[in-house]
Amino acid sequence: MTDTITGISTWDGERSLGAVTIGWSGDRIESVTAATDALPGYSLIPGLVDTHVHLDTSVLDGRGPGDAWPLVTPDAEKAMHVAAHAQRFAAHGVTTLRDLAATPVQMAVGRAFDQGVLQGPRLLSDGPVGMTAGHGDLFTPPRFRDRPPVADSPDECRRLVRQWAREGAHGIKIYTSGGIFSMGDRVGWRNQTRAELEATVDEAHALGMLVAAHSHTAEGIDIALAVGADSIEHATGVLPEQFDRLVAANIPVSPTLIINDVVAAGLEGVREDATAKAREVVGGRDPAFLAAGRAGVRFVLGTDANGRFVRHGEQLREVRMMAAAFDWTAERALIAATSDAADSIGLGATVGRITVGLGADFVIVRGRPWEDIADLAVENIQAVVSRGRLIAGSLPVGGAA
Repeated sequence: MTDTITGISTWDGERSLGAVTIGWSGDRIESVTAATDALPGYSLIPGLVDTHVHLDTSVLDGRGPGDAWPLVTPDAEKAMHVAAHAQRFAAHGVTTLRDLAATPVQMAVGRAFDQGVLQGPRLLSDGPVGMTAGHGDLFTPPRFRDRPPVADSPDECRRLVRQWAREGAHGIKIYTSGGIFSMGDRVGWRNQTRAELEATVDEAHALGMLVAAHSHTAEGIDIALAVGADSIEHATGVLPEQFDRLVAANIPVSPTLIINDVVAAGLEGVREDATAKAREVVGGRDPAFLAAGRAGVRFVLGTDANGRFVRHGEQLREVRMMAAAFDWTAERALIAATSDAADSIGLGATVGRITVGLGADFVIVRGRPWEDIADLAVENIQAVVSRGRLIAGSLPVGGAA
């Protein structure tokens, strides 16, 4: 059975198609044909792709890393929260998510979505490979003995990559600087040796996995480029002399704007040391990001969303902020949140575009966000279709047959 939406103004992930009729069967777009506009005021765009989220938190209050919740909550219960987070993000238009620094819990939930055990979005999971006393390790309080795995030699790095591959990870996350929420470290600290990072990247690539590099420093960006990372996360310390190399490498960068601003503002419940570190990393970020955007650095949607500091639906605000931060047109910002974001995580042949043969993920909104990015807002969402199923709202009257 083929479902259709007839005569809706459509943006395909790269350009406007005008009014078209879209047909899909299950999770596959079957047809996209020119039509007369039958739904004035509405438009259709691909589902958004957030390349950097963290779903291992409480869906009730966002408690997670740095809190007791992940230490005392059984994995079976965590899985319910991970699934609920993913479903709520999807209902707000983000139909593909990549969890960076995932556990087997997120991987299990992603498989359940893929197999149809639960209805949910596409959820990719990247396994972390970091050092003892590194950024990833220090989300767990130092005196707590039941800790996530770490790797402290090139051989240990290779072994941990292989373990994540066996577990079903889509990719690997490394660390080339300290971080904000980690306890007891500094942003500028080195994380792992060059030999350890090179071993991790080599092993991940040998197993067909992409590598995302966390970095808040210029030195960390240099290291990520040198070892062959496939994306850079945060990049708040980027310098003008790095722009040409980033552009030449065409390496995607996730800017995570909202979360760093929120933490730097001292949100209630944020530790004082985290606020101080966030203020340090955003101090010179805005002019550097503006210059980087104008220079053509490949920023893609990546938010660090966890349901607390970046809540369900706030990815749409992040895209609007990206347009302003990088001096982009509305269409350029929307590309960064759909087709290019999908390309950056290896899913360009599956999602991010409205094209025959790709997955049936799309959002119907009021307005035309590729012309005016302000139209990309939660209150303008009319309907969300994920994997071919209507998961939020309703198709506009006159648009379904």
